[in-house]
Amino acid sequence: MSAAAVNEAAANEAPANEPRPLLPLWGAVLAAAAGGLVLTLAFPAVSWWPVVFVAVPLALVSLIGRRAWGAVLVGFVFGAALFFVNLSFTARYLGPVPWIALSTLEALLTAAMAVPITLAYRWLPRVAPGAWGRLLALPALVAGLWVAREELLGTFPYGGFPWARLGVTQASSPLADVASWTGMSGLSFLIAFGCAAGVEFARRRHWRGWRDLRGAIPAVAALAILFALPQFPTTDAGTIRVGAVQGNGPAGYFDERQPYDVLRAQLGATEPIEDENLDVLLWPEGGVDADPTQNESVARTLDQLSARIDAPLLISAVTQRGEDYFNSSLVWEAGAENPTQTYDKRHPVPFGEYVPDRWLWRQFAPDLIDLIQREYTPGTAVPFVDINGVGVGLAICFDVIYDDVIRDGALAGAQVYMFQTNNADFRGTDENLQQLAFARMRAIESGRAVVNLSTVGTSQVIAPDGSTLDTLPADEAGAMVTDVPLHTGLTPAMIAGPAVQTTLGWGSVLALAVIGLLARRRGRVPGTTKTSAPE
Repeated sequence: MSAAAVNEAAANEAPANEPRPLLPLWGAVLAAAAGGLVLTLAFPAVSWWPVVFVAVPLALVSLIGRRAWGAVLVGFVFGAALFFVNLSFTARYLGPVPWIALSTLEALLTAAMAVPITLAYRWLPRVAPGAWGRLLALPALVAGLWVAREELLGTFPYGGFPWARLGVTQASSPLADVASWTGMSGLSFLIAFGCAAGVEFARRRHWRGWRDLRGAIPAVAALAILFALPQFPTTDAGTIRVGAVQGNGPAGYFDERQPYDVLRAQLGATEPIEDENLDVLLWPEGGVDADPTQNESVARTLDQLSARIDAPLLISAVTQRGEDYFNSSLVWEAGAENPTQTYDKRHPVPFGEYVPDRWLWRQFAPDLIDLIQREYTPGTAVPFVDINGVGVGLAICFDVIYDDVIRDGALAGAQVYMFQTNNADFRGTDENLQQLAFARMRAIESGRAVVNLSTVGTSQVIAPDGSTLDTLPADEAGAMVTDVPLHTGLTPAMIAGPAVQTTLGWGSVLALAVIGLLARRRGRVPGTTKTSAPE
């Protein structure tokens, strides 16, 4: 397709350089709400992944031609519709306050990032009014700003909460393979680009026959990449025989229990596989409900278990060093000076495992804040352990949603991942399945198998291609013995993922700033800040 041909197509399809709102404000609010609600259907447990191609266009159409405050309103409505549904699991035990607070915060951040997107629709056509501007540059900028929104939510405040990412919606779809090349941020970008390019094609002002279909080429090309690009290959390096035990003990914050009840549940569920020829025995987060580094009785129990199965244990417990508490993964071996290796959770959950600015937030909800009496210290170690020569990447619970944890494990030499989690506080919600979707995406992204083990389920062994090798149902005690494949070699996502994320996200914000300056040089851009009413 020549530049001249594309220019001809765009000339007939492009709207005016100063776009008017495609929808009245009330219609935009309804479209944004519908977009947010539809997007929730793409996440587990529904997992209707194709609906992203409806949800994202609804969000974008609601922003085109809006003024700044109108964009804030529309963005907030979209974010509220998405997060109040998607994060409803946070109300499971602590009631509505944490749910409302977190959902509102995510909606406010989404509202803030809606303004750059609406400015992109206002400014870029003034700077690049031709075909390449309309059909390529504008969708690329909009998609990059969508990634910037995801990056902001994943880093701010208090380390962020990168939960409802577009890429995660594709965990069970044929599009997931793309993440091995681009990372999840790149996958989000391609989805948003395809949607934005489709919107631009649909905004053509005149129809001049089949020749105008040339304007759909960018959207079609994005979809072709998404559906046709295979997973990046990694190298088979044998197997490791893993015993993974889901004790289904009383591991929830408010569960009634006596000391060592969780430990006893794990021991009981382990008994049926003690005679198996294991390379490692894996227990979930909090599977040991006492500090084995301080409790000699618990330490002896673990020593004896390791001796009986003739294999190391990879366990999890709260440990204390000095005045600091850590959520720790521990390698435990019979006859050794234990633990032989330790990893401490890198991203403790704000208002769950520690309270930032406790003095401030206690004024608003003292009863809730006072429930969190133990403050966990963030770990600094590489999320990696060596199990008899096999490199194992680690993540503890919500660590799995942070790209840096997964990447650092891969760069350290992980041949397999073992994720330990405790979902007991979210029994009966979609949280466990949403977190499991992250684990599946991490397998595809890294080209590594994942053993995702929960105290209460759903626990799974996931192959490097994202397929399920073994599973334990939720709310049942049980154990899996699985020959888990090992792989070596780094995917492009593990090598260049951070650069891709930064370039697409914050690079797009910088690009927008430059475009805004150029647009103002060509003439005043009306209505970007001053308005009598949101539009």
